[in-house]
Amino acid sequence: MAEETAPISTAPTGVRSRFSCLAFLGSGCAALVLFLQFVQGSTDFPRIAPEDMAERASQRSQEAYGVLGFTRTVEPGVEDLGVSTENTLSSGSCYTGGLFTVDETVDGAYRMSHSWALDRVPASQAAPGLRRLHQHLKDDGWEITSYRDGGAQGNWDLYVQRDDGDERMSFTWFPDREYFMGGATGPCAYDPAWKDGDPGPTGEALRPPVFGPAPQD
Repeated sequence: MAEETAPISTAPTGVRSRFSCLAFLGSGCAALVLFLQFVQGSTDFPRIAPEDMAERASQRSQEAYGVLGFTRTVEPGVEDLGVSTENTLSSGSCYTGGLFTVDETVDGAYRMSHSWALDRVPASQAAPGLRRLHQHLKDDGWEITSYRDGGAQGNWDLYVQRDDGDERMSFTWFPDREYFMGGATGPCAYDPAWKDGDPGPTGEALRPPVFGPAPQD
């Protein structure tokens, strides 16, 4: 009896590949699909104006500032980075996030950050404030990615994130110069007003309002 041979398919290559994938979903093709999705990354960002995302990042900073117990207000800008007070906004690029495309930016997408800093912050304010903020953010559902209690001599650090890193906050206190830095970075979004050919990232020219504790009712 002659051995049967499989018929030669005349379907286009793409169609044959899909049929093959469907035939072998139970034995590895599903894993391949998931791998390809990981490689390609995700650019499913919401369409939100930079002004709204800047306000969101500033509010994150303001909430943390209140928990820390600081009461000073800071004017927009920075005179001497790492030395003077700071209250600034910045915009960064967003990336496709795939395994082989980490350097590919997404046109029209941006990520807003708010940075702030205080000089003349003594240990009596910074140490209990950071311990309190650490517990507060943990209770509020933030993932603590790093926390260092530097004691009386070492630097203090607190880094948190949520939604798989879409939102992040960081706080550092330098006891030797009594300098405290904080910041909040929001998730990626598309600028609804962006057009092909516009420079990026959008929102870079935004200026924050006066920064300080949240107003009391």
